Amino acid sequence: MRFGTVIGIVALVLVSVAMPATAPTTTNTLSATITDVVDGDTVNIQYENGTEDTVRLLGVDTPEVYGENDPTEYEGVPDTEAGKQCLEDAGDAASSHVKSELSIGEQITLELDSESDGRGYYGRLLAYIQDDGQNLNYNLVDSGHARVYDSQFSLSDSFYSAESAAQAAERGLWQCRNVGSEDGSGSLSIAEIHADAAGNDNYNLNDEYVVFENSGSETLDMAGWTVSDAAGHSYTFPSDASIAAEATVTLHTGSGSDTTSDRYWGASGAVWNNGGDTVTVTDSSGSVVATKSY
Repeated sequence: MRFGTVIGIVALVLVSVAMPATAPTTTNTLSATITDVVDGDTVNIQYENGTEDTVRLLGVDTPEVYGENDPTEYEGVPDTEAGKQCLEDAGDAASSHVKSELSIGEQITLELDSESDGRGYYGRLLAYIQDDGQNLNYNLVDSGHARVYDSQFSLSDSFYSAESAAQAAERGLWQCRNVGSEDGSGSLSIAEIHADAAGNDNYNLNDEYVVFENSGSETLDMAGWTVSDAAGHSYTFPSDASIAAEATVTLHTGSGSDTTSDRYWGASGAVWNNGGDTVTVTDSSGSVVATKSY
């Protein structure tokens, strides 16, 4: 074999090995290992050959966690500070969800879509992530953690159908459509969640609490408003409950005498999961006023 032929073969092998990190187009699937979850729609990976890459989940867009959100990108979410805050919380929830699904060091399958661009604007690989036989991209839309990103990909019809169902059920970020109502309830925010009480949570229930803040200029009437967790446990504020302008109210899980600044759930055991949960506040009509995941 001539020397030039040998060089050509070696070069071809090197190109084949390095290909996944540049523009993989010769196969529909790739194997990779998760090295980091950046946010709800972006992860860092390492291929079997040791090269690294960043994957932008194809067809989905989760709210920003490192920048400001534009509510106009999310159909029906009010373009207000309350809408932006709600989307920020939804972005945190989406990131937490993906981190719970994809652990560092986990091997995954990336599925490429011949109808989409191989890489996005920032050079990130566009792909579906198959995790335990499920399409993670689709699940993010179906659960309301993401909107459909308007782009060309073969599964767009099913993704839009899932988005419509999530909107109708007000799942995930679509609860943000209800914040910032005309009655001033949009000025309510969840300022602090203290889920892990000192010692055993069940024996120190009043050290498990949620702090609500009224950032508006008028008193909020909270009569009949409900606070609930992801498991469906709920507390309803009594008829005399309110929050003065620029004031806070702390809702303790345990028992005590209600005051203007402290309210007591009266639960017999801990409510808020130390490992993560979602606090949702709805007004007396059932509309979501505020929601926050941790």
